[in-house]
Amino acid sequence: MKKTSTRLADGRELVYYDLADDTVRDAVDRRPLDPTVTASEIRRDPLLGDSVAVASHRQGRTYHPPADECPLCPSRDGRLSEIPDSTYDVVVFENRFPSLAGDSGRCEVVCFTSDHDASFASLSGEQARLVLEAWTDRTAELSHLPSVKQVFCFENRGAEIGVTLGHPHGQIYAYPFVTPRTALMLRSLAAHKAGTGGENLFDTVLERELAGERVVLASEHWVAFVPFAAHWPYEVHLYPRRRVPDLLALDEAARTEFPQVYLELLRRFDRIFGRPEGEGDTVEEPQTPYIAAWHQAPFGELTGFDGVTRDDFALHLELFTIRRTSGKLKFLAGSESGMNVFINDVPPERAAERLREVASS
Repeated sequence: MKKTSTRLADGRELVYYDLADDTVRDAVDRRPLDPTVTASEIRRDPLLGDSVAVASHRQGRTYHPPADECPLCPSRDGRLSEIPDSTYDVVVFENRFPSLAGDSGRCEVVCFTSDHDASFASLSGEQARLVLEAWTDRTAELSHLPSVKQVFCFENRGAEIGVTLGHPHGQIYAYPFVTPRTALMLRSLAAHKAGTGGENLFDTVLERELAGERVVLASEHWVAFVPFAAHWPYEVHLYPRRRVPDLLALDEAARTEFPQVYLELLRRFDRIFGRPEGEGDTVEEPQTPYIAAWHQAPFGELTGFDGVTRDDFALHLELFTIRRTSGKLKFLAGSESGMNVFINDVPPERAAERLREVASS
C-alpha cells in the first residue's frame, strides 16, 4: 500500500491509498473554494447524560446530485470534484460539511472505489483489503489528535438509510468523548468482570454464540453471528476469534482473511430479499440498505468503568438492515424512538437460518 497525503483548495486534508507502490499523486485541486466554515457544537443532555452534536452548517450539504455531478467521482473531462486526480483506488478526505469539527472532533469521508456504480460487495478481495488498511491507518492518525477519544469507521448504504450521495463510500467520526453505546458496553463489561471474578463478557458472548444456532459463518480467524437479542430484523455481528481492542491490533492472518469473510456477508445481505417469480426464476430487490459499524475501544484511560482496560474491549463490526421483509422497512416508532425498547419482527434464529441459506454456491 502507498499512502499520499495532500491538501484540497480550502485546506482540508486528502489522503490517497494506492495498491501500486509506484503510483504518483500530484494532481492539484483547481476549484475556487472558500475556506470551510463550520459551527459544530457538543451539548450534553443533563438528564440522559449523553451528548448531542449541533451542526447547523450541514443544512447546505450536497443532496442527491445527478451521477454526472457526483463530488466523490474523480475529476475528469473538465468536471472538478472533491478528488483532484482522474483515478484513485481508495481516498479519504475531511468532510466539507462535518458533524464534528475542531475541538468537537473530526469527520472524514472514505471513498471505497472510483467506480460510481459499484458497491462494497462488488469490490475484489484486494480492494477490500486496501479499505481495511485505510480504516486502520485513519484510526491510528486520528487517535493522536488531542481532542479525540474514540474513532468510529462506518458505512451507510441506501436512500432508505438517509444516504445523500450514491457513490460507494463510508465515513469516519472521531469523537471527543466515549459514545453512549460504547459506554453501555463498558459498564456491562465491568459488571460482568466484577461478578465473575475476572471473566471477559465479550469472550463469554462469543463462546455462547459459537455453541448455538445463530452462527452465520465461521472461518479460521473470524466468526459472524446473529446476536441472541438482535435489535434489527437482519443483524450480524462479526468478531475476530482473537480478542483485540481495535483495528490496529489485528494480526496479519486476520487481515488477510477479512476480505473473504466480509464480502461474503455483504453479498448475502444483497440476496436475502430476492423474490421468487415462477419456477427457477428470482427477481432481485435493489441493493439491501444497511449500516456497517466498527466498534473499537476508546483511546486513553477509561475512567468510570471500574477494573476495565482497553484490552478488555473486543473489536467487532455490526452489520444490519432496516428492511424487515421484501418491500417493507423497519421504522423506529414509539417504543424504539420514545423509550429505546426495540421490537424485532424477525426471530434471530430465523434470520441466521436465512443468511445461511443464501450463501454463495
